[in-house]
Amino acid sequence: MVRGAKAELRRSRACVAGAGAACWAERMIKGLETMVIEAAFLTALGWFALAAAWRAMRRRGSEGPPALPGGRVGTWGLHPVDLLGIGMVFLVYAGFFVLNSTVPDKDPTQRLTPGTLVVAIAVQFAIAGMVMAFLAPRVRLGAFFGLTWKGWPWVFLIGPLVLGTMWLLFGGMAELGYFRWMERLLGESPVQDVVKVLKVAKNPTVVALMAVTAVIVAPLCEEIVFRGYLYAVAKRFGGRWTAACCSALLFSAAHGSLAALLPLFLFGLLLVVVYERTGSLWAPIAGHFFFNAATVVVQLGARLFHLPLAPP
Repeated sequence: MVRGAKAELRRSRACVAGAGAACWAERMIKGLETMVIEAAFLTALGWFALAAAWRAMRRRGSEGPPALPGGRVGTWGLHPVDLLGIGMVFLVYAGFFVLNSTVPDKDPTQRLTPGTLVVAIAVQFAIAGMVMAFLAPRVRLGAFFGLTWKGWPWVFLIGPLVLGTMWLLFGGMAELGYFRWMERLLGESPVQDVVKVLKVAKNPTVVALMAVTAVIVAPLCEEIVFRGYLYAVAKRFGGRWTAACCSALLFSAAHGSLAALLPLFLFGLLLVVVYERTGSLWAPIAGHFFFNAATVVVQLGARLFHLPLAPP
């Protein structure tokens, strides 16, 4: 262990000093990843701002109150103050990404400890709570999010359909060489931290907390924030297509992974579709739950039974 620590220290010093082509390439890749994800954040915010400004100018010359956008996802009770809400959520996620990008890279199995995972869970609930507190004085949350949906048993069909659709998309991307290209670009297997931790982490508490985060915390909190709030507000002021694309792009950028940026963008769009088709947040929550749960089950099953898994 001491020998490994000394080797890591020598490697870090070499990289700081700029010695070695490998260190230079590693810094270049990290810089590219950071630049692309920052561009995704700014593109989503700029796209929405331009669309909202354009719609506001068009409405200025019309008579009567502006009509609410169509579709099953309601936008009643939303006001211009919610533009400030979108800005706050954007700053929170973009700020976390910028903060994390300044921290020296570590293997996620070392970086993610029980303490950091508990804090991460608390932060996710805090952001979702902030959104609900911001909305609560103006709307009935259950009705606004469609939680009183009488067709809720459909989630047991919607969830597997979302999972199957995403697996088909991943299969198509794999056939087109997307994941191989990402692996060559990044110099490592293009998987998210959750997958790496589930595959090799030795601390059972870390594995359990990561599984709980992926299967329970993320589907609930992220759907409240990205579909329940960001999509609805962006739809109210920017239109459905702008809302779908911008909320999905922010959702993918918030995960901070260049390799996962496109797959998660597509996942975000699919969750918007099921939300609009049903009008209930239970539908995207179910899709998110089944997708993450399948990932956890596959990775833990492969680990338990020592099955080799190739990247998607």
